[in-house]
Amino acid sequence: MNGDSPQPVSELLSRWKGGEQEALKALIPLVYGELRRLAHQQLQAERPDHSLQSAALVHEAYMRLVGSRPLELQNRAHFFAVAAQLMRQILVDFARKRHAAKRGSSCLTLTLNEAVAIPTKRSLHLVALDDALTGLAAIDARQSHIVELRFFGGLSIDETSEALGVSPATVKREWTSARAWLYRELDRAERV
Repeated sequence: MNGDSPQPVSELLSRWKGGEQEALKALIPLVYGELRRLAHQQLQAERPDHSLQSAALVHEAYMRLVGSRPLELQNRAHFFAVAAQLMRQILVDFARKRHAAKRGSSCLTLTLNEAVAIPTKRSLHLVALDDALTGLAAIDARQSHIVELRFFGGLSIDETSEALGVSPATVKREWTSARAWLYRELDRAERV
């Protein structure tokens, strides 16, 4: 991830964790560009007429961060991991509401692409992916978290390694395993 050095971000995260709400307000300008990039990346994989824009997705994630009690964020990479998870939740909530309102027509779809080294492109229903990730989390929480960080957060192997405190080799191995498991579950869901 590009951007400002991790030191000021980590310092502000520490102050926010200590209960200083002003630290979060100071943090956002430092990370806003990267949050917009994450939001844009996630929304690019959506259908072209999606009504959410990247600024709105960042704003909603920010509102959820501000509205929550200070989180146990360890560093810059962990912050972006949490932000990516919040964006995923927002998109899934949006998809579920839209699906309920339209009774299945025009559901949000998501394309797994080569940007995160998935070998083939395929269109996925966002809610089905969320359900599969929830199933994976029940079996292996770390693998589910790796998928969130890599796919939704756009983190590299090294950034994911840093965020989780495990070796890059472990991330690579579990990323491969998680993708295989998700493909099986999504194929199974498509056949039902």
